[in-house]
Amino acid sequence: MIISQIGNYSLIFGLILSFFLIIYLFLNFYGFIKINLNNIYSILFLQLFFVFVSFFGLVYSFVISDFSNSTVYNNSHTTKPLFYKISGTWGNHEGSMLLWLLVLTLFIFLFFIYSKKQPKNYRLTTLVFQEIIITGFFLFVLLTSNPFNHIFPIPIEGLGLNPILQDPALAIHPPILYLGYVGSSIIFSASLAALVSKNINIYWAQHIKKWIFLTWILLTFGILLGSIWAYYELGWGGFWFWDPVENVSLMPWFTLTALLHSISVLEKRSILKSWTIILSIATFSLSMSGTFLVRSGILNSVHTFANDPGRGVFILIFLFFLILISIIIFFFFQTDERTSTNKIYWMSKETSILINNWFMTFFLSVVLIGTTYPILLEVLTNEKISVGPPFYQNLLIPFLIPFLFFMAVGPNLKWFKSDYKKINFNKIFLLFFICFVMFFLVKKLDVKNLFVIILIISSLYLFTSSFIDLIFKRKNFSQNIAHFGFSVLILSIIFNGILSKEISANIKIGDEINFDGNLIKFKKIDVADKENYKSIIANFEIKDQKNKIILLKPEIRIYNQPNILTSEADIKSNLYEDKFIVFSILNREEIFNVRYQVKRFMIWIWISTFLIIFGGLIRLIKIK
Repeated sequence: MIISQIGNYSLIFGLILSFFLIIYLFLNFYGFIKINLNNIYSILFLQLFFVFVSFFGLVYSFVISDFSNSTVYNNSHTTKPLFYKISGTWGNHEGSMLLWLLVLTLFIFLFFIYSKKQPKNYRLTTLVFQEIIITGFFLFVLLTSNPFNHIFPIPIEGLGLNPILQDPALAIHPPILYLGYVGSSIIFSASLAALVSKNINIYWAQHIKKWIFLTWILLTFGILLGSIWAYYELGWGGFWFWDPVENVSLMPWFTLTALLHSISVLEKRSILKSWTIILSIATFSLSMSGTFLVRSGILNSVHTFANDPGRGVFILIFLFFLILISIIIFFFFQTDERTSTNKIYWMSKETSILINNWFMTFFLSVVLIGTTYPILLEVLTNEKISVGPPFYQNLLIPFLIPFLFFMAVGPNLKWFKSDYKKINFNKIFLLFFICFVMFFLVKKLDVKNLFVIILIISSLYLFTSSFIDLIFKRKNFSQNIAHFGFSVLILSIIFNGILSKEISANIKIGDEINFDGNLIKFKKIDVADKENYKSIIANFEIKDQKNKIILLKPEIRIYNQPNILTSEADIKSNLYEDKFIVFSILNREEIFNVRYQVKRFMIWIWISTFLIIFGGLIRLIKIK
């Protein structure tokens, strides 16, 4: 109980420091005092220290199973392994918001340290905007989501953590994703500060580019971890299902990807200033909107673990305030870019980046409409609908095709203006060669959808083009490897969708199933008692046409607290395919539902995403 009190008072002290910093900075701007930057460092460190003490106090409460704390009581249990006691700290609404606050204070402290070469007024203005955001989250945590509320009398045992959250990938997925979300707040604050202080120039672009790439890398990695978790933990057997909360993380990724391309134009030619600021505002707004949709309980998803409209209203009002302020600042301080030197030629790298941004904006619009339309329809008509994969596929695939062609051509164009006479026409012959190869490939794959055929052609063209650039053009290695990774990702997704097969059947122990030339035999059931659950392990023998045998052992876990049953898939992976099996108990005695899938090129979806992240890391390291 003492630890909880220390954590609660630490949050209050942190909030007081936020108010003090904002007042202190405004007194400086109006000339009443002169700020000593060493004092700013000390206050920021002290604020970070208080939030860290609060977060550590919550972690410690989980470790010792302090059930006088309502957050611990609702999300932990004495039999839970230590690793999941710790990860349970942020596996709930209150703890995750405290983690968000910790990352916010950490990022502004690091920003202030690594921006010493930037103008003082710009740094202090960034600090004002960031502290406004931090203050809002302090109030949100203390007023609506306090992780240190007490229970009396003290319960003997806790309610436990949702079993699907008891997984190593999900233990690190939320922190990484929050790092990406919170990184967008630094970009947002720095962009508004640069606008107000009239500091939007090439040097600012070079400075903020580091934070854009860092945020993009973290957000991409966070999305990847969530996708891997959903693949093997939920028993879905897929990497993406257009779940609303998946979409919420994808939307700021689109704007952030557009931003990291447009900032290169600003760095090179000092143009697209207003567009860069708009993307910065949009990225943060979408990150906050995602927080609102998830925390309010509006979205119905397996990822959602908060259902409190009061919290959602708080975030919505706060988000509305931040967006309104940013729009007012944008229109009041926006820069004039209408000069003769800012002309953009149609055959140039700038144009290709603009086209990239247009596509990203379109993809964002589709996902945004698909995610929010069911919510709006239910509010207006009380009619419930769901928007599934066909909606996104039918709208995205036709526009993904030209996007891939532009990705293949754009990086080879020059800044300012490219001479069409010097264009390498070998890549045009490469396209004809791919079309020729595709003629035979279509017959083998038995693909009849015209859009899919053209999509494969465009993907193969980007693949071969980026591979050639990767081998022979070392100048833009980070860009080439990221684009190559993206081409592998698209191809892997296409072939995974075309070639994957599955069967679902109700069988008993000892039964056999013939499927796609394989013999699946249900051999036996084993039972094991674990630390906080009972495991029912099925033993399956898979014999292929060459009489090669593999054993798969999916599980059904019956957790003691909460008393929930989960299905755990067993997966055997190689470079060509995943053999994926999951089973569940039916109401009828001794009969089980078995779902067996052969997922082609599954591992390449993960490898390609790591290649994309690796390209971003190389570029981040090279930024001075």
